[in-house]
Amino acid sequence: MNDKQIYGGQAVIEGVMMRGKKYVACAVRDPHGNIVTTTEPLSPAIYASAWSKIPFLRAMTILWDTLVLGTRMLMYSANIAVEEEAKKNADAAPAASNAPRATNDPPQAISTGMALGTVLLALAFGIGLFFVLPLTLVHLADPYLTTSFASENVASFVSNILEGVIRLAIFLAYIYLIGLMPDVRRVFAYHGAEHKTIAADEAGVALVPEAIQQYGKAHARCGTGFLLIVVVVSIFVFALLGRPPLEWRIVSRIVLVPVVAALSYELIKFAAAHRSNPVLNYLVVKPSLALQALTTREPDAQMIEVAVVALQTVKAKERAA
Repeated sequence: MNDKQIYGGQAVIEGVMMRGKKYVACAVRDPHGNIVTTTEPLSPAIYASAWSKIPFLRAMTILWDTLVLGTRMLMYSANIAVEEEAKKNADAAPAASNAPRATNDPPQAISTGMALGTVLLALAFGIGLFFVLPLTLVHLADPYLTTSFASENVASFVSNILEGVIRLAIFLAYIYLIGLMPDVRRVFAYHGAEHKTIAADEAGVALVPEAIQQYGKAHARCGTGFLLIVVVVSIFVFALLGRPPLEWRIVSRIVLVPVVAALSYELIKFAAAHRSNPVLNYLVVKPSLALQALTTREPDAQMIEVAVVALQTVKAKERAA
């Protein structure tokens, strides 16, 4: 890594999570208008182990970020909204203050079992929607493909390509539709605030809303772009498997998710290191940036303030460490 620390983040409910090399911080604006923060160290076994630097295996860190760390911070932000709303109903609301309020509450304020259950439920939903459903639809079309092509190899290839196209269409439709929900639109706006703040920090400008707003809401290291590449790479990987019975096709999709994720991560890393290559730029970088038109919204100044607090908090912890 170069001398300049690279930070990543994720939008949560009314807030932003920022991750450094050794710490993660989350800043959330509660219903009273206060900014509440929490921090915790990152597990060296996950983020500083030997396997986290090995090509292909290092992609598992991204999956951990999304499925475990990201879910815990998302639940923490939900707790802030629920608990503060309950307090507001019980007592008179105090005057709002933009001064950050640090807490020592662990992000997993909801029980560990409930957090694990949430992750498993989300995985089951994702597998059902993006893997089982496309396979089921293609399975219905397979008899027509068999009669339409003289070669089984050609019919099998077309079946797998059609499955991938359906999966991509479902993925894009899902993101578009959830983006119509008011609460999700606010999360997408915090997503834009996270991107703008990181871009401003990388440019070395002052972290104030007026300066940060000048930057675009799309960022090349966005996790949404990673998901898009995963969907596209899966088309080519699964096309190599032929057309076994439906139950085996479903099992193969589930088992090979880490493999597809690892290939996708390495492709993104390679494309980022060769941004001057027009082929990689248009096949990998440009689609990722285009997709962020669906997953980000323009943030307001208060949202950017929250993102700045999250970034400054994790940077302070990193300096102290």
